[in-house]
Amino acid sequence: MIFKTTPSRTARPGLRRVRTTATPRPLRHRLDPARVEEIPLRTSDGVRLGLTRVDAGPAGGADRPAVLLLHGHTASSDMFLLPETRNLVDVLLDDGYEPWLLDWRGSCRLPYNETGHRYTYDDVALYDIPEAVAHIRERIGERPLFVVAHCIGSLALSLSMTAGLVPGLAGVVSQGVFLTPKLAGRTSLRMSVAGELLRGRIDHIPVDIRKVGLWSKYTPLFALASRKADCPDPTCQILHNSAWGTGASLFVHENLAEATHDRLAELLGPAPLWILPHLRRMELARSVVRWHDTDHRYRALPPNALDAADRIDTPVLLLAGSENGLWQDSQRLCHEVLAHRQPQLDVSYTEIPGYGHLDTFLGRGAALDVFGHILEFLGERR
Repeated sequence: MIFKTTPSRTARPGLRRVRTTATPRPLRHRLDPARVEEIPLRTSDGVRLGLTRVDAGPAGGADRPAVLLLHGHTASSDMFLLPETRNLVDVLLDDGYEPWLLDWRGSCRLPYNETGHRYTYDDVALYDIPEAVAHIRERIGERPLFVVAHCIGSLALSLSMTAGLVPGLAGVVSQGVFLTPKLAGRTSLRMSVAGELLRGRIDHIPVDIRKVGLWSKYTPLFALASRKADCPDPTCQILHNSAWGTGASLFVHENLAEATHDRLAELLGPAPLWILPHLRRMELARSVVRWHDTDHRYRALPPNALDAADRIDTPVLLLAGSENGLWQDSQRLCHEVLAHRQPQLDVSYTEIPGYGHLDTFLGRGAALDVFGHILEFLGERR
């Protein structure tokens, strides 16, 4: 069908819809709403976060160990609650745990990647994670507290742990990357070049072309991501085929259910470019390093987390897909480095055949192929 329009004399630029409220958008799940407790959490530096507790119900009991779930940057707690598959929250509830979900300031349920004051991963490690852990501990008392962390959530957690800000955890499952971030050469190069070329022109890279329009300053990025792409969906192209323009891949395409694939623009949000300098510094150091060197507020964080790894006081399971197209073999490298430098630590490594990065949680078969490793690790330490 052809629509006829009458052009106006003065063209008006398209308006970009940007969320400005700090209230997290609603989670999507199939749980009884009465079982999902949304807890407003404001950090001591004034940032509103989202903290969610999932009640086990009348038959749950009061002795369940708690498990805090940490998403990756631009993702959200939705990644653990997919209504279209058997998700990690389902599995934890059925196995006798009480799930808690933190939407830290990099969540796409919050507006901070597009608006508001800028931040670094130092802020996540110093404020978001420790203060969420403190709140949970006030609620659960002496019950054990585990953490399952994905991607940048895991990277920031490693900085909190080596700073001694979250002592006494019962166990940590780290997915994708922990203390030794390692990107493919072309990804690191593109990240560096893009940071310089695009600085001052755009402040973030969107994933949903419907929100920015076909003819926008972002169009060349979507066009670049579509090169040699098998999937016609622009959101899938910029995530699976390009990882926000870096040339990496975030998941194995065939591992996603159709419903999950159609929700990618909801599950992953815009990536802020102003975070790249901190990420580049980490990748070049091949370690998690502090960004703020002169601001005394961040002195609690170690300059280099790998050098302070002896402060880790909890068992750690390093988890990674064999086809991780973003962080490559970072987890295997981390296991080898820690075994050599800190042999006293309880650190193990498990590789999931046929999985990439995000599909370890979003994949339609993750409950069978991935979550069993998590439950086995938690069960041995509960």
